[in-house]
Amino acid sequence: MCRNIRTLFNYDPPATDEEVRASATQFVRKLSGFTKPSKANEEAFERAVVEVSGSARRLLDSLVTNASPKNREEEARKRRARFLASHHWRPIRIPHRRNDATGSRRRPCPPSAGLRVPFLPFF
Repeated sequence: MCRNIRTLFNYDPPATDEEVRASATQFVRKLSGFTKPSKANEEAFERAVVEVSGSARRLLDSLVTNASPKNREEEARKRRARFLASHHWRPIRIPHRRNDATGSRRRPCPPSAGLRVPFLPFF
């Protein structure tokens, strides 16, 4: 549920209000246990998102650092690489069979045949 909460501080360009609100929504979802609140809890849920968004924005605006800002594209590339490494995304060899010249024996295709690459999600 909280996988979408990302570090928002020290990026070039700075975090947008939409990114702060999305993080606040994920945080409130985690705390409440609701992905979508009921009608009875909708007002309290929305109020919590607004308050957490405001607090997060004030925090981001008041933080200081001597480090140079991180590049968003570079960090996304690193995140994708970590994801692929942790989920062992490698080409999968699906063995296909074919008949040899006499038709009496079956043997696997050459190593170049039958390679398939799994779908890679976008980040």
